[in-house]
Amino acid sequence: MRRLLRMLLRRRVCTGPLVLLLALLLLCYQTLMVDRNQERSESQEVLMETRRLVSALEALQEQTQAWFSSQRRLHRRRQAMVLTGRLSDTEVGLQQRVLQQMDYEVHVSRFAETSRFWRTQHGGGGWSLLLCLSTSERSCLRRISFSHLQQHQMVNLLPELMEAFSDVAGGLCHVYPQLTGSDLLMKPHSCGSSNQNHPFPQDRRSPDRSPALVALVNVFVLVTSVTPLTSFMHDVSVVMTHENAPGQQVKIRAFLVQQLGASTSQQALLQIQRVIGSVLQAVSTNQEQEAGGRCLLCFQLLTFTLMFSGSITPVIVQVDTELSLRALSDDSFSRQITKDRILEDTLRFLLPLPTHLGPEAHLSLESLRQQYGGCRGTRCLSQEELLLLLRFQQQLKIPSAFQLLYPSTSSSSSSSSPPLNLSSLLLRVSRHYELQRSSRELDKPTNQQSASLKPAGSCVDPHLRQIYTDPPLILTPPFSPTLKEYRAEVPFDTVTVRIRPEPVSSTCVIHLDNQRGPRTANFPVGLGNSRISILVTDAAEPHPVMTVYTVNVFREARPSLPMFGDHVTCSFLQVKDCGLQVQPALSCGLQPHVTSQSPAPPCGSGHVPGRWVVPCLSCSDNRTCDWREVTWQPDGCYHPLVERPLLEDCMRDRKVLFMGDSTNRGMMYFLMERVNSSLEDWGKAHDMLLYQNLNRGRTHVSYSYYPRFWLEQNQRPTFREALLQLLNRSRPLENSNQTVLVVGGVQWLNTVHLRTVQEVLDRESLSEILVVVKSLGMGFHLPVDGIRSLSLLEIRNLFLENGKIVSTARRLGYEVIDTFSITMGRYKEFLQGRCACHFHEVEKLQSSRPPGNMASAREKTRTTRTGPGPSSQSTVLDAEQEVRSTFHVRGAVNQVYSEILLSRLCPEPRGTGSR
Repeated sequence: MRRLLRMLLRRRVCTGPLVLLLALLLLCYQTLMVDRNQERSESQEVLMETRRLVSALEALQEQTQAWFSSQRRLHRRRQAMVLTGRLSDTEVGLQQRVLQQMDYEVHVSRFAETSRFWRTQHGGGGWSLLLCLSTSERSCLRRISFSHLQQHQMVNLLPELMEAFSDVAGGLCHVYPQLTGSDLLMKPHSCGSSNQNHPFPQDRRSPDRSPALVALVNVFVLVTSVTPLTSFMHDVSVVMTHENAPGQQVKIRAFLVQQLGASTSQQALLQIQRVIGSVLQAVSTNQEQEAGGRCLLCFQLLTFTLMFSGSITPVIVQVDTELSLRALSDDSFSRQITKDRILEDTLRFLLPLPTHLGPEAHLSLESLRQQYGGCRGTRCLSQEELLLLLRFQQQLKIPSAFQLLYPSTSSSSSSSSPPLNLSSLLLRVSRHYELQRSSRELDKPTNQQSASLKPAGSCVDPHLRQIYTDPPLILTPPFSPTLKEYRAEVPFDTVTVRIRPEPVSSTCVIHLDNQRGPRTANFPVGLGNSRISILVTDAAEPHPVMTVYTVNVFREARPSLPMFGDHVTCSFLQVKDCGLQVQPALSCGLQPHVTSQSPAPPCGSGHVPGRWVVPCLSCSDNRTCDWREVTWQPDGCYHPLVERPLLEDCMRDRKVLFMGDSTNRGMMYFLMERVNSSLEDWGKAHDMLLYQNLNRGRTHVSYSYYPRFWLEQNQRPTFREALLQLLNRSRPLENSNQTVLVVGGVQWLNTVHLRTVQEVLDRESLSEILVVVKSLGMGFHLPVDGIRSLSLLEIRNLFLENGKIVSTARRLGYEVIDTFSITMGRYKEFLQGRCACHFHEVEKLQSSRPPGNMASAREKTRTTRTGPGPSSQSTVLDAEQEVRSTFHVRGAVNQVYSEILLSRLCPEPRGTGSR
């Protein structure tokens, strides 16, 4: 510039005005450079000063943490109070678990007025944390003097926010009339219950405008201080668009990127922060003008509902002073998972922070107060404000789902000139960590570099952060990511449990039951023990299993009242609670039962109609019954119990062939145990079994699983093929009732199968053998993931089909065991199995080597299994491994129809050598 000026001055053609203009340009340039250098110097000074501030806060943090740890070793656990309000809230269990894990002693009460702990501790400083659930807020606000709380006491309510967003009249926010002069993007009627449902926004953008949003978005904001304002936004939101109504839980950043692209999404996120921050700042400014104390450590979760109408700038249409998930799907389970996650994130974000400064921090405290406390101005920062500054600094360092909302580094400005107030220091600290994050972003490798550096396995932390269930299960021991085995108990009426485990890392994949199982599933809970396996796997194929968690759920039997005195006899055919009325024309529930005085004869068939009979104090209340004594009573007759000596003799030289599913197999194992007095071999076989040495080698049993559902449709053997295979593998067969074919299952059998049985037996010259048809049964009535589920109408149609099966079997001369009528009234009493159709279970007894000849006989017993089965369900037993084990078939309902089977096989006593 100076060289140019000299050159122009040398030229004689240069006029006076031009020289003056050039001189002014030179002066402006020099002034600009001086100002820029001065700003750069001041900016560097601010950065250095901020680094010293952060270093001083980190030193103060270490001193405070050391003092706090020493105090914890000397004193008892911190006391937390949870006020639940009028209703039992499912989040209470979550609050208790998280607080106990963080070494709090937890006290739960409905209201402050009724809590003995609150009455004894309220006057002193004994309690550290008070959590007021939504239905107890009025009790908390009425009972607590927020301005007189001690320094270390925390409450999850901020009275300033409760007042600002209260409903004055018809949804008009209390704070809104005081803010009419501002440019807040907020509807005036945005508070109270009158605005719970909002019409979906219309797209009001012009066609030539850039991409924008049309959506309703719920944003969850944690306010940790009102004056000065500090707030954070959770990364999870609930979004409603034209494509997903009701709302869906999504990561807000991911949703914006998907809708708008990378660059525009960042602008939209800044607009969300600006709009919410401006409203909260307006509340904060209004509160600064009012006198009164404040709660230093109080906090509150808010829900902001934002409406996007074809723009990236939203309008606030609803503010809830609690965590509101009304917009989420109608599935209460999904709502509870989202709610629990945000609540847990909140507690883990706030509770580890210091609640006071130790005496050892006195020197650091005075240094900070002198250097940054504004003592050169009107006042110094107080100890409480420095504690707030320290907590804020640590919140920015904690890895969390919460991101800073205010103070906003994008819209605020700080001054380097003294005096510095607390708001300026908060902003400086936030800018310091924002610069650190930006630097880390720049240092990140490119996508190509990331791919080369990425390890083969992405699930580096294969642990669960939580196990969510509906209904909520009380796990023993309490859940911890490091513990892999749990037990829970549920009452009799709980027949399903919905479970969704959440991993610590999103790079891990959850599967239930097996490596191809779902992430979320409904599990049927049978009587006794049910086992749920949770597999934490790597996202990379083929999803190798990293960790396995197990939840053992024990379902209690029906509550029973022992009979000590007078009682009445009650009966029922359909379910006792009328919850699944299969025959709508007939009565359900308990009815008075009159027992005939004349002796009843033995039943002439296995399908005689009957009912369940149970002693009770009153037939109008099933809780007064002794359910241990419930029995099946055929109408007008009885099924004789075949004693074991008679059973052994009756089964001598007989071959019994079972063909069907697992319910048929349960009858087979019951027969084997009764004939042999013990069960020495068992497995969930889905193929063919041959037992050739039962009843001291005089009884043979064979079994073929049908239908083989796990095979492709074109690879499954037909019913005819499976029956022929069973007959051929069981030969030689005698064409008399010494050969027995038991065929049937839970719901696959129909009349066509029975006619096929007749055709095959006639062709194979076995028309004189004894055929027993096990009819259909209850099952598949629960909404279980991964299998079909029958509606009530489908179950009623199944009952009609069962009647046709019974009639056809009798017309063909076959015996029938009507298991549908027997299981219909006790459909809740199923045992393990996803179909909820198993009324038997085989349990392993204590292993011991039997004496001499018994051991020899067992080791000679030959069990043959043929054919493939589903890998996740088929079990092949090792004879050497199981040689010392015995088993027992349990299940009262299975025992009833299995004993009926035995009574039909051995209808009358036979003497030795009678055959």
